[in-house]
Amino acid sequence: MDKYGLIGYPLGHSFSVSFFNEKFANEGINARYINFEIPNIEDLPEILASTPELKGLNVTIPYKQKVISYIDELSPEARAIGAVNVIRITRKGKNLTLKGFNSDVIGFTRSIEPMLENIHKKALILGTGGASRAIEYGLKSLGLETLFVSRTKKDGCITYEEVTPELIKEYNVIVNCTPLGMYPKADTCPDIPYEAMDTHTILYDLIYNPDETLFMKNGAKYGATTKNGLEMLLLQAFASWDFWNGEEQL
Repeated sequence: MDKYGLIGYPLGHSFSVSFFNEKFANEGINARYINFEIPNIEDLPEILASTPELKGLNVTIPYKQKVISYIDELSPEARAIGAVNVIRITRKGKNLTLKGFNSDVIGFTRSIEPMLENIHKKALILGTGGASRAIEYGLKSLGLETLFVSRTKKDGCITYEEVTPELIKEYNVIVNCTPLGMYPKADTCPDIPYEAMDTHTILYDLIYNPDETLFMKNGAKYGATTKNGLEMLLLQAFASWDFWNGEEQL
């Protein structure tokens, strides 16, 4: 039986394990998806050695960057972003080859692209951690100019205090890459001038629990189009399966 899995720490509830095991059951695929909760990335070789049926892995916090030193080949997106969250494992005899991919880009771009019109040329990316590099890569691939917003002054970023109503009009695509508004702290949101938004504004939140974050509610009040991160999550899962099966060109 083929095996797939997720490495990270801590894992807690995993969307992937329920999604893939349900997929395997529904489609009659003889495979199983397992959570590998490892306290150190140095434990990865032991997992690979002890699970010869392992064909692919997803990678989550805190190993998306650290895992790269174990990867033999990187996709162009993963190399540019500096993060891997999907690994294809190929075995030839005793030889093992790991290829790293980043599904954040595919999930995000395919999800936001139908929302974009020719009036959407510039985007604000709220937050500089985790997925923000992939979001920047995705937005630029769709032809948008990007600007990062951070709590602290950093090179190439502006602070929340510098997000003026005028800037909101100019950068009318806004992507929340922060955990603000995520359950159980659903009463928080990024501090930006929502009252400057209108029907030309797109608010995209990577958070999917709750369904409608305070960030989304505040924008919708002024006519903004909003979307949460659930579709992106599903599209990432589809992309993982394609990567594992060598169908990433499709």
